Amino acid sequence: MPPIPGSGLAKGLAVTLRTMTRKSVTAQYPETQPELPPRTRGVIGLFEENCTVCMLCARECPDWCIYIDSHKETVPAAAPGGRERSRNVLDRFAIDFSLCMYCGICIEVCPFDALFWSPEFEYAETDIHELTHERDKLREWMWTVPEPPALDPRAEEPKELAAARKAADKAAAQQAQEQAASEAPEDTP
Repeated sequence: MPPIPGSGLAKGLAVTLRTMTRKSVTAQYPETQPELPPRTRGVIGLFEENCTVCMLCARECPDWCIYIDSHKETVPAAAPGGRERSRNVLDRFAIDFSLCMYCGICIEVCPFDALFWSPEFEYAETDIHELTHERDKLREWMWTVPEPPALDPRAEEPKELAAARKAADKAAAQQAQEQAASEAPEDTP
Protein backbone atom coordinates (compact mmCIF):
# COMPACT_ATOMS: atom_id res chain seq x y z
CA MET A 1 0.00 0.00 0.00
CA PRO A 2 1.52 3.36 -0.97
CA PRO A 3 2.18 5.91 1.80
CA ILE A 4 -0.39 8.63 2.28
CA PRO A 5 0.76 11.87 0.65
CA GLY A 6 1.93 14.38 3.25
CA SER A 7 2.36 11.82 6.08
CA GLY A 8 6.06 12.65 6.38
CA LEU A 9 5.25 16.34 6.69
CA ALA A 10 2.67 15.59 9.38
CA LYS A 11 5.18 13.51 11.38
CA GLY A 12 7.77 16.31 11.15
CA LEU A 13 5.27 18.94 12.30
CA ALA A 14 4.23 16.69 15.21
CA VAL A 15 7.85 16.50 16.40
CA THR A 16 8.18 20.27 16.06
CA LEU A 17 5.00 20.94 18.03
CA ARG A 18 6.04 18.49 20.75
CA THR A 19 9.42 20.21 21.26
CA MET A 20 7.89 23.71 21.04
CA THR A 21 5.65 23.05 24.04
CA ARG A 22 8.50 21.91 26.32
CA LYS A 23 10.25 24.43 28.51
CA SER A 24 13.85 24.97 27.44
CA VAL A 25 16.58 24.57 30.04
CA THR A 26 19.52 26.92 29.90
CA ALA A 27 22.63 25.99 31.85
CA GLN A 28 24.23 29.07 33.35
CA TYR A 29 27.76 27.94 32.47
CA PRO A 30 30.15 30.14 34.40
CA GLU A 31 28.13 29.86 37.61
CA THR A 32 27.30 26.17 37.35
CA GLN A 33 29.82 23.71 35.98
CA PRO A 34 28.46 21.15 33.50
CA GLU A 35 28.17 17.49 34.43
CA LEU A 36 30.80 15.86 32.25
CA PRO A 37 30.77 12.18 31.26
CA PRO A 38 33.43 10.08 33.02
CA ARG A 39 35.56 9.62 29.88
CA THR A 40 35.59 13.26 28.80
CA ARG A 41 38.55 14.25 26.64
CA GLY A 42 39.54 17.68 27.88
CA VAL A 43 43.29 18.18 27.86
CA ILE A 44 46.29 15.90 28.21
CA GLY A 45 48.01 15.72 31.58
CA LEU A 46 51.68 14.74 31.95
CA PHE A 47 52.97 12.55 34.79
CA GLU A 48 56.55 13.67 34.39
CA GLU A 49 58.10 11.05 36.68
CA ASN A 50 57.01 8.27 34.32
CA CYS A 51 58.29 9.93 31.13
CA THR A 52 61.47 8.26 29.82
CA VAL A 53 61.73 10.50 26.73
CA CYS A 54 61.14 7.55 24.42
CA MET A 55 59.53 9.97 21.90
CA LEU A 56 56.81 7.48 20.91
CA CYS A 57 54.06 10.02 21.56
CA ALA A 58 55.71 12.66 19.38
CA ARG A 59 56.43 10.18 16.57
CA GLU A 60 52.92 8.73 16.51
CA CYS A 61 51.09 12.07 16.72
CA PRO A 62 49.36 12.64 13.35
CA ASP A 63 49.41 16.43 13.87
CA TRP A 64 53.01 16.68 15.11
CA CYS A 65 51.85 18.89 17.96
CA ILE A 66 54.07 17.38 20.71
CA TYR A 67 57.48 18.93 21.25
CA ILE A 68 60.07 17.10 23.36
CA ASP A 69 63.64 18.09 24.18
CA SER A 70 66.01 16.10 26.36
CA HIS A 71 69.64 15.48 27.19
CA LYS A 72 71.62 12.46 28.36
CA GLU A 73 72.93 12.27 31.89
CA THR A 74 75.39 9.77 33.33
CA VAL A 75 74.18 7.88 36.39
CA PRO A 76 76.87 6.46 38.71
CA ALA A 77 77.10 2.72 39.22
CA ALA A 78 74.57 1.31 41.67
CA ALA A 79 77.00 -1.24 43.09
CA PRO A 80 80.75 -1.07 43.52
CA GLY A 81 82.49 -2.42 40.45
CA GLY A 82 79.43 -1.76 38.29
CA ARG A 83 79.44 0.43 35.23
CA GLU A 84 77.94 3.84 34.78
CA ARG A 85 74.69 4.14 32.91
CA SER A 86 73.24 6.96 30.86
CA ARG A 87 69.61 8.03 30.93
CA ASN A 88 67.51 10.62 29.15
CA VAL A 89 66.44 13.64 31.15
CA LEU A 90 63.37 15.59 30.06
CA ASP A 91 64.09 19.25 29.34
CA ARG A 92 60.92 20.28 27.52
CA PHE A 93 57.56 18.64 26.95
CA ALA A 94 54.96 20.81 25.25
CA ILE A 95 51.70 20.20 23.44
CA ASP A 96 50.27 22.70 20.97
CA PHE A 97 46.52 22.47 21.60
CA SER A 98 45.81 24.71 18.62
CA LEU A 99 46.97 21.79 16.44
CA CYS A 100 45.87 18.85 18.60
CA MET A 101 42.82 16.98 17.32
CA TYR A 102 42.30 15.07 20.62
CA CYS A 103 42.64 11.66 19.00
CA GLY A 104 44.40 10.13 22.04
CA ILE A 105 47.01 8.23 20.05
CA CYS A 106 49.79 9.70 22.21
CA ILE A 107 48.10 8.41 25.36
CA GLU A 108 47.54 4.97 23.88
CA VAL A 109 51.13 4.47 22.65
CA CYS A 110 52.84 5.69 25.84
CA PRO A 111 54.34 2.49 27.30
CA PHE A 112 55.12 4.09 30.67
CA ASP A 113 51.73 5.70 31.50
CA ALA A 114 53.03 9.26 31.45
CA LEU A 115 50.07 10.80 29.57
CA PHE A 116 46.44 10.86 30.70
CA TRP A 117 43.16 12.49 29.71
CA SER A 118 42.06 15.24 32.07
CA PRO A 119 38.47 16.53 32.01
CA GLU A 120 39.68 20.15 32.19
CA PHE A 121 38.29 22.16 29.30
CA GLU A 122 38.68 25.79 30.38
CA TYR A 123 41.96 26.75 28.76
CA ALA A 124 40.89 29.28 26.15
CA GLU A 125 43.42 31.98 25.22
CA THR A 126 43.12 35.24 23.32
CA ASP A 127 46.31 34.53 21.36
CA ILE A 128 46.72 31.27 19.45
CA HIS A 129 50.43 31.16 20.33
CA GLU A 130 49.53 30.79 24.01
CA LEU A 131 47.81 27.45 23.33
CA THR A 132 51.20 25.70 23.39
CA HIS A 133 51.32 24.47 26.97
CA GLU A 134 54.63 23.49 28.56
CA ARG A 135 55.24 20.69 31.02
CA ASP A 136 54.45 22.80 34.10
CA LYS A 137 50.89 23.40 32.91
CA LEU A 138 50.56 19.77 31.75
CA ARG A 139 51.72 18.64 35.21
CA GLU A 140 49.04 20.81 36.87
CA TRP A 141 46.36 19.10 34.77
CA MET A 142 47.65 15.70 35.83
CA TRP A 143 46.17 16.18 39.29
CA THR A 144 42.68 16.64 37.82
CA VAL A 145 42.72 13.21 36.15
CA PRO A 146 39.94 11.08 37.69
CA GLU A 147 40.60 7.71 39.26
CA PRO A 148 40.26 4.78 36.86
CA PRO A 149 36.98 2.89 37.16
CA ALA A 150 36.91 -0.07 39.51
CA LEU A 151 37.51 -3.48 38.03
CA ASP A 152 34.53 -5.69 37.37
CA PRO A 153 34.22 -8.04 40.38
CA ARG A 154 32.98 -10.83 38.09
CA ALA A 155 36.00 -10.56 35.80
CA GLU A 156 38.61 -13.26 35.63
CA GLU A 157 41.74 -12.56 37.68
CA PRO A 158 44.68 -11.44 35.51
CA LYS A 159 47.25 -14.18 34.87
CA GLU A 160 50.04 -12.02 36.30
CA LEU A 161 48.23 -11.64 39.63
CA ALA A 162 47.39 -15.34 39.76
CA ALA A 163 51.04 -16.29 39.16
CA ALA A 164 52.26 -13.80 41.76
CA ARG A 165 49.71 -15.02 44.31
CA LYS A 166 50.70 -18.65 43.66
CA ALA A 167 54.39 -17.84 44.14
CA ALA A 168 53.67 -15.90 47.34
CA ASP A 169 51.54 -18.75 48.74
CA LYS A 170 54.28 -21.27 47.90
CA ALA A 171 56.94 -19.12 49.61
CA ALA A 172 54.73 -18.63 52.69
CA ALA A 173 54.07 -22.39 52.93
CA GLN A 174 57.78 -23.14 52.62
CA GLN A 175 58.63 -20.56 55.30
CA ALA A 176 55.96 -21.99 57.64
CA GLN A 177 57.33 -25.49 57.05
CA GLU A 178 60.90 -24.37 57.85
CA GLN A 179 59.71 -22.53 60.97
CA ALA A 180 57.79 -25.61 62.17
CA ALA A 181 60.87 -27.76 61.59
CA SER A 182 63.10 -25.40 63.59
CA GLU A 183 60.63 -25.24 66.53
CA ALA A 184 60.15 -28.99 66.75
CA PRO A 185 62.10 -30.56 69.65
CA GLU A 186 65.04 -32.57 68.49
CA ASP A 187 65.31 -36.11 69.78
CA THR A 188 68.70 -36.69 71.33
CA PRO A 189 69.50 -40.37 72.30
